[in-house]
Amino acid sequence: MYKKKLPTWLRSLFVLGLVLTLILGNGGDALAARRTGGRIGGGSFSSPSRTQPSGGGTRSPGYGGGGGFGFPFLLPFFGFGGGFGGLFTILILISIANFLVNSFRNAADGGENHNNLQVAVGKVQVGLLASARELQKELDDLARTADTGTASGRALVLQEATLALLRHPEYWVYGATESQKTALEAAEAKFNQLSLEERSKFSEETLSNYNNQLRGRESSSNLVKTDENGGEYIIVTIIVGATGKLELPAINNSENMRSALQQIGGIGSDRLLAIEVLWTPQAPGDTLTTDDILAEYPNLKLV
Repeated sequence: MYKKKLPTWLRSLFVLGLVLTLILGNGGDALAARRTGGRIGGGSFSSPSRTQPSGGGTRSPGYGGGGGFGFPFLLPFFGFGGGFGGLFTILILISIANFLVNSFRNAADGGENHNNLQVAVGKVQVGLLASARELQKELDDLARTADTGTASGRALVLQEATLALLRHPEYWVYGATESQKTALEAAEAKFNQLSLEERSKFSEETLSNYNNQLRGRESSSNLVKTDENGGEYIIVTIIVGATGKLELPAINNSENMRSALQQIGGIGSDRLLAIEVLWTPQAPGDTLTTDDILAEYPNLKLV
C-alpha cells in the first residue's frame, strides 16, 4: 500500500516547532525557579578571651602567693653574706619557683579550656503561608535597621526574628530543626555549611545586612508571578553558633515548633557567637510554590 510522505518543508517545520516548545518550556521553568532572598547576621568564631584577674594590674608573685615580699624587692639582698643573705636567697628561689609553677599551670589550663570549649550550631526552619506578608515586611525592616556589628545587636536580631515567628503561629505550615555540638575549631565550618546550603537556594540576595554591611538591590525583572490561587509559601531560616548546649526538638507539631523557637531565641549575647536569619522570597511578586518546597526543602515536615 502506498503511503504518502510528508513534504520535506513540513517535516522541518514540525521539528522546529518541537525544538521551540522544549526551549520555551525549559526557559519558563527557569524563570519560575528564580528566587530572591534576604539575609541578616554576623559574628565571629574566634576564641573567647580569658578572664583577667580583677583589681587592675598583674600582681608580682610573692612568697606563699600572698602580698609579702616580691621578687624585685628581694633582688637587692641576693648575695649578701651570712645567714641573713642565705635566708633571703632561699626566699628568692621559692618565689621564682612559685612564679614558674603558676605560669605553666595557667598556660596549661588556658590551652585545655580552649581545646575543650564546646559550641552548639543549630538551625530552625519555618515554612509559612504566603499570606504572612506582614512578617516578611518585619524581617525587611529589621534588616534595614539592625546593628549586626555588635554582640548585643546580633542578640536583638535573634530575639526579634524569633518573636516575629512566635507571634504568627496561624501561618506555620512546615518546620525542621538541626543541632550539633562540636569543638570551637569545627563550629565555624559547620555554621558556614548550613548558611551556604540555604543561600545557594536563592537566585539573588536582594536585601542583606551582614556585619553592618547593608546591601539592597531591585530584583531582576524576569521574576514570574505565580497564580494567586496556587500554593505559595515563605521560608524563614535561623542559624546560630553559641557556646554551651542547644538541644532542639524534632518538629512534628506546633508545640515542637514553639519550643524550638523559644530555645533558639533565648540565647543571650554572652553565648551567641554568630547568627544568620535568611528568608525567601524577599522581593515583591516572587513566590514559592508547593513544587519549590518539595524540590528545595525536602527535610521540612508538616506542623
